[in-house]
Amino acid sequence: MARAGLTAERVVAAAADLADEVGFEHISLSALARRFGVKDASLYSHVKNLHDLRTRIAFLAGGEMIDRIADSVAGRAGKDALAAFADAYRAYALEHPGRYAATQIRIDQSLAATSPAFARTAEVTHGMLRAYGLEEPDLTDAVRLLRSTFHGYCALEATEAFGASRDVRASWNRAVDALHVALEHWPREEPPGGEPSSAPVVPQTPVVP
Repeated sequence: MARAGLTAERVVAAAADLADEVGFEHISLSALARRFGVKDASLYSHVKNLHDLRTRIAFLAGGEMIDRIADSVAGRAGKDALAAFADAYRAYALEHPGRYAATQIRIDQSLAATSPAFARTAEVTHGMLRAYGLEEPDLTDAVRLLRSTFHGYCALEATEAFGASRDVRASWNRAVDALHVALEHWPREEPPGGEPSSAPVVPQTPVVP
């Protein structure tokens, strides 16, 4: 591809494709430059360094992932929304392993605060959980429960670590059922004094749960 055709968007999109092919941890500016048929130095007009490139992949993947999730949960509530959210999360993680790995890296909070994808992730995730009547601090606790469950399951499934004969999809569905029960019967935390908090909900750092 001609150097004149390079843009930051094309560079990041190609890097995301490369991450899916070889693994997010294996991407390099040299490998990306070879894909475009240019020298490494040509990429520095579009990305600062490898860390910058990986951060941009994380933003790209986060946006793609939450778009898929948002489309899936639209018009749904309660268990239907949770199942749609979970299935969209799992599908993206398994179909795009490199991109998904990028969504799990820690992003500088000053950068995360400017990301529309991160803000939308918080909006969609918190909106789904508020249908269960959750507010802070239970909201953040529930986000962490979902994130750790979904990520752990997908990471194990991706490496074929489940050895039992039980169908993996069937176990996934049961896990989502169990999460629904947990959310419906959430052990809400009370503030000092024992009175339920009436403070407004303040969104926490937006992350894919």
